[in-house]
Amino acid sequence: MAMNQKPRLKDSALRRFKLVILVTLLGFLLFMILMETNLFQNFAPWSSDNIREDPYAGFGRFDSNDELKLPKQTELSIRLEKRNRLPLRNLDLYPNIAKDHIPIVLYVHNRPQYLRVVIDSLSKVTGISETLLIVSHDGYFEEMDKLVQNIRFCSVKQIFAPYSPHLFPDSFPGVSPTDCMGKHYPMLTTNCRGNPDQYGNHRLPKIVSLKHHWWWMMNTVWDGLEETRGLSGHILFIEEDHFILPNAYRNLQLLVSLKPKKCPECYSVNLAPSDVKSRGEGNNFLVAERMGNIGYAFNRSVWKKIHKKAKEFCFFDEYNWDITMWATVFPSFGSPVYSLRGPWTSAIHFGKCGLHQGQDEGDVCIDNGLLNIDVKDIDKVVNINSEWPVEVFRGQPGYGAGFRGWGGWGDERDRQLCLNFAQMYRSTPNISRS
Repeated sequence: MAMNQKPRLKDSALRRFKLVILVTLLGFLLFMILMETNLFQNFAPWSSDNIREDPYAGFGRFDSNDELKLPKQTELSIRLEKRNRLPLRNLDLYPNIAKDHIPIVLYVHNRPQYLRVVIDSLSKVTGISETLLIVSHDGYFEEMDKLVQNIRFCSVKQIFAPYSPHLFPDSFPGVSPTDCMGKHYPMLTTNCRGNPDQYGNHRLPKIVSLKHHWWWMMNTVWDGLEETRGLSGHILFIEEDHFILPNAYRNLQLLVSLKPKKCPECYSVNLAPSDVKSRGEGNNFLVAERMGNIGYAFNRSVWKKIHKKAKEFCFFDEYNWDITMWATVFPSFGSPVYSLRGPWTSAIHFGKCGLHQGQDEGDVCIDNGLLNIDVKDIDKVVNINSEWPVEVFRGQPGYGAGFRGWGGWGDERDRQLCLNFAQMYRSTPNISRS
């Protein structure tokens, strides 16, 4: 009896093994069919599990038949995007903008106490009525909107970032109920969506909005807006906590005209030293140094070089746009990125609260915006001499080759949205809003 049972046991085991193999093969075939018909993508288009390790390996060869996967817009987002297409304001007061004008882009969030100071300083700038002021809003805040609408000293264009996290209260790119909460909340990091950064922290919408807004703004101003997409010359960029001195615009015009002759290797011009605490050297020479983030201006040729590095910009794990530029984009150019400026500053950083501080409960930064900047006579006139030599500041402190960023930018959804901003005006791709 025992001898007859062994063959039957072997046969039974063999049949079970064959059944397992058959089920495995059928499962694999079904998986391949689903992948081929893109059912997985349609099921969860924003899930990080569906994004390849390098989803934009072919970036730069974007096919017009490809889809831009943009978040489904809220009603407020749609209304603000329509406002972006409105004509310039104050054309009745300034019907003819100077042909050789240098547009000024002021990017803001929600610090009205600072914006009042900046607007007042701009109103006193010599030549401001000759140019166009573009104000780019990160989110919608009524007081900020009213302050800009009351500007009367030049032509004004308002634009609103339609995919600002601040416009999405319960979905990406804002806070989604299914988002992972981070390493400090281990019970909320399973069965959730989102990739942590290199330090194990998950995204914070109010933090990632810094980089999103700057990148959306750059692509929109250079390639999207009817008023600026045809310009080849320089555009000046300032923030809502930059006090602009009366001679800033005239100094800017002179620096732009001197750059090709005095510093042909310079990529930009600056109204202030890269050291935000410095008011300048006060000597009789021009300075070529690292490009700063206060009152910087560059032309379309430089923008094209930056845009080609969209992948480097969007994939670097750093939530600050300026550190991302200094640490990974500029070094990829292959030569030092110098900016030309004068020996006296024409723009002053005065903010104490960070760009996205001061508005949320539990994260209060109090600053009433009162300040006493001593505007001297030399700040009211052009204080740059075209005959001065250029002093090159080499070996300035920066971010070394091993610097990997401070994090905050590890979620694949943010990286994909960032890359989509780079393509929004470059072709006519199909737009999918999930």
